[in-house]
Amino acid sequence: MLAPAGRVAMVSGANRGLGLAIARKLYADGYGLSLGARDPVALARVHAGMDRARVLFARHDAAELDSGRTWVEATVMRFGRIDALVNNAGLLRQFTVAQADETALDEMWQVNAKAPLFLAKAALPHLRASGSGRIVNVSSLSGLRVRRTDFVGYSMTKFALIALSHALRQEAWADGVRVCAFCPSVMATDMAGGMDIDAKSLVDPRTAANMIATVLALPNSASVAELPVNIFAEPTW
Repeated sequence: MLAPAGRVAMVSGANRGLGLAIARKLYADGYGLSLGARDPVALARVHAGMDRARVLFARHDAAELDSGRTWVEATVMRFGRIDALVNNAGLLRQFTVAQADETALDEMWQVNAKAPLFLAKAALPHLRASGSGRIVNVSSLSGLRVRRTDFVGYSMTKFALIALSHALRQEAWADGVRVCAFCPSVMATDMAGGMDIDAKSLVDPRTAANMIATVLALPNSASVAELPVNIFAEPTW
């Protein structure tokens, strides 16, 4: 397994939910962290106990593509390297085909598909230089199968994120970059609000963060291309 000490990981959407759990897990493991959110001041408050020598709190708005490039530049300026990128920021807008809303769909395309693409593009030269660069794209089981028709737009964008993950995996494999599409079922975060699911069945973000940390630490010879996480006994295709 790769030792976290000396490695630097970027995590988007690190202010709450899964992103918060990932940041705390990676910090505890010993990574240097570059954490991104729309409000870096509020982000710093959420992670007030972290050693500022090991952490950068940066502005990253997935709705603005330039903010991803600026964030990567700030990370390299601070740490001199990037070893891992966790594309965690995501957006859910619910509607059926009959209710299709172009504005809501465009918002999800921007946050769930375009932002991870261009953030990965900006970080890729540094991940290649690492020799063991890692990318985890937080997709969803909704990116592998369709269970709810009111998730049609969300599923479309998360399916696209799966495609991006496989394209990245093939493009940078020879340089030691390994890419995983992490596909959880419903998690115990704000996004699960209003869903008729027993809270005891939801995926705990801390459990998911442990899985992602394991994927980031795997050697180049053990790559996990997709990692589905079920809460029901169901197929994922």
